[in-house]
Amino acid sequence: MTVAADSATGAASLVQSVDWLAIAPPVIAASVALLVLVADLFVEERRKPLLGYGAVAGLVIALAMLVPLRAGDRSTFCLTGTAQACSYTADHFALVIQALVLGGALLTALLSIGDTRKLPAGEFWFLLLSSAAGAALLPAARDLATLVVALEVASLPAFALVGIKRGDRRSSEAALKFFLSSVVATAVMLLGVSFVYAATGTMHLTEIAARLDDVPGQLSTLAEAGVVLTLVGFAFKTAAAPFHFWVPDTYVGAPLPIAAYLSVVGKAVGFSGIILVTVIAFPSYADVWGPALAVLAALTMTVGNLAALRQSATRARSAVRLLAWSSVGQAGYLLVPIAAAAYSSDAQIGSTVAYALMYAVVNLGAFAVAALVARTHPGNRLSDYRGLYATRPLAALAMGFFLLCLAGLPPGIIGLFAKVTVFSSAVDAGLGWLAVVMAVNVVIALYYYVEWTAALFRTPEPSPASDEAPAAPVHRVPAPVTLAIALTAVAGITLSGAPQLILRFAAVSLF
Repeated sequence: MTVAADSATGAASLVQSVDWLAIAPPVIAASVALLVLVADLFVEERRKPLLGYGAVAGLVIALAMLVPLRAGDRSTFCLTGTAQACSYTADHFALVIQALVLGGALLTALLSIGDTRKLPAGEFWFLLLSSAAGAALLPAARDLATLVVALEVASLPAFALVGIKRGDRRSSEAALKFFLSSVVATAVMLLGVSFVYAATGTMHLTEIAARLDDVPGQLSTLAEAGVVLTLVGFAFKTAAAPFHFWVPDTYVGAPLPIAAYLSVVGKAVGFSGIILVTVIAFPSYADVWGPALAVLAALTMTVGNLAALRQSATRARSAVRLLAWSSVGQAGYLLVPIAAAAYSSDAQIGSTVAYALMYAVVNLGAFAVAALVARTHPGNRLSDYRGLYATRPLAALAMGFFLLCLAGLPPGIIGLFAKVTVFSSAVDAGLGWLAVVMAVNVVIALYYYVEWTAALFRTPEPSPASDEAPAAPVHRVPAPVTLAIALTAVAGITLSGAPQLILRFAAVSLF
């Protein structure tokens, strides 16, 4: 009887509860991805654009499902033993990042609707929705296995999206570089995860944190190596220097909406992973990952801004390259509050999330305007933006606003306040040297952001002879592209009208 009772208790402790409402956002994105792929087999060629609108509708529904979860108090796939450990938690951190990645995927879909005519539509929308499902799953993951699976579900479709332009050598090369760098990152991260599991005997993040406090002496080196290798793997995903080398060529070779997707959603995925493993799983090793992330932050922002400063205005696709290097520099700013959390408290994480929200809105807006300009100037040079105000005044005003937000200058007040929160986190944590490095980099970035902004309002120059095939004149802006620009502009202007929301959000505890 005792053996039977113990067996029954052990079986009960392994029961996995399923809260379908909690997991609805990623499940809906994945389900719509499968529906679009199957529908592609039966839809006539002339009706293929309907698949894009179906993908947009699916992402809108997935976003709407976040509303009933706004309390942030739901968990599922939980062990029911003495220790409460769950694999999926829909807390406030998860919900905010899910809103960011699903919103970013939605804007990417809007930008892509008019650009998929030369691409395999069914495969494109399936891959985008699959990647969005993985990106939505990751911030809610609370064990290492789910974290790794979510990261790969978000990353693997992205490789194919980068190289989806068949017959394009640049696209194929970009996909290969992206794939090889990500494979290396995954291998390093899996090695680190295996070391952590060997040292602690558990995969759940909360349980890892408890057991790392009391690791036997003979396993301490193994645990430290696991922490470092896991962080190195995520550093690749976030494009932190010196693991950033794949970024510029990947962004240039990818379809422009996919470059926008990688710059925002890809970064959100990587930074979510870093936050989860450092703050929840590895707090007892803050003396290891804190200084490491501080150095990575300083190096990343410096490398990114100096490389952006060197972009030539007449080089083909220099606008996309500048945005790529700018995203590397912005990644350095995003790392600062995470490093600061090692020296003060987890509340610093709110500054990273607040900055990520600001960056997502304005960077997607900048890519949306770049997609618009690329319709008449396929070369997408910085020089192609000179005098944009004379031909497309609203697009020029929106682009100027987005660039000034990224620079942290008025009227982009939201960018200024977001940078203030990051500065404050470094100062409050006693990282004065990192705050100084950030201040220098902000000044460096001002030059290329302001120079690009000024070019928008200069008198346009006569176009020189070019070996580039002339583009067909575009008189009408596609409605989805206009909507994407309008949504990002309205969001940015609204937040700039109430910048104190950024400060309040940065002070909120998300876990």
